[in-house]
Amino acid sequence: MFGWKKNNAPRRMPETSGAVDGGFFATRGLVAGTRIGTSMGWRAVEALAAGDMVLTFDNGLQPLVEVRRETYWLSDAAIGDTALVIVPAGAMGNSVDVALLPDQGVLIESEAACDSHGDPFAVLRAKTLTGFRGITRVAPLAHMEIITLVFEYDEVVYAEGGVLLHCPRAIVRIDDLGQTLPAYQVTPDRDAAFLVECMMVEARGGATMPQPVAA
Repeated sequence: MFGWKKNNAPRRMPETSGAVDGGFFATRGLVAGTRIGTSMGWRAVEALAAGDMVLTFDNGLQPLVEVRRETYWLSDAAIGDTALVIVPAGAMGNSVDVALLPDQGVLIESEAACDSHGDPFAVLRAKTLTGFRGITRVAPLAHMEIITLVFEYDEVVYAEGGVLLHCPRAIVRIDDLGQTLPAYQVTPDRDAAFLVECMMVEARGGATMPQPVAA
């Protein structure tokens, strides 16, 4: 839709699964129960499999080439910076509350992003959205299943009615190294903080916009 990339034939990969207990916890991926837009309507992410057609922001329906599943049992010592990001219904176009991992990329649209980078869209880590439209953080559940959707190239998918979630390309061939940049680049947290502050001003009706902090 925005000409960020071209379609290419997918390469199918087997599904993987795993279980982790204690100190390690993924900070990016989709929490089981999150519904994703597909050719068969809204489906829970854990019900998806390689070959399913998923609705993407820029390329329409695209096939999954891999679905990775990991289950985590967390001790109190493992929580650290893994607090979930709760996006209340309506905050990002979502029809219901959505729980996101802290480093999960979220595609946002902002006048400030357009002014700063010449593009109204930017990918921010979910944790940097804290405070915007009631977005908060809570401790993760003791038992969680995390699903990673893998496409042939970087994609952004629709979740729970409209929130846009980044699924980075996880398969990089040697021939591609140094040849192309990712289709979607995650905004550094410092720049993201400025964009979120601007988005808050925009949401309040366009009061005086903050100025970026010099590097």
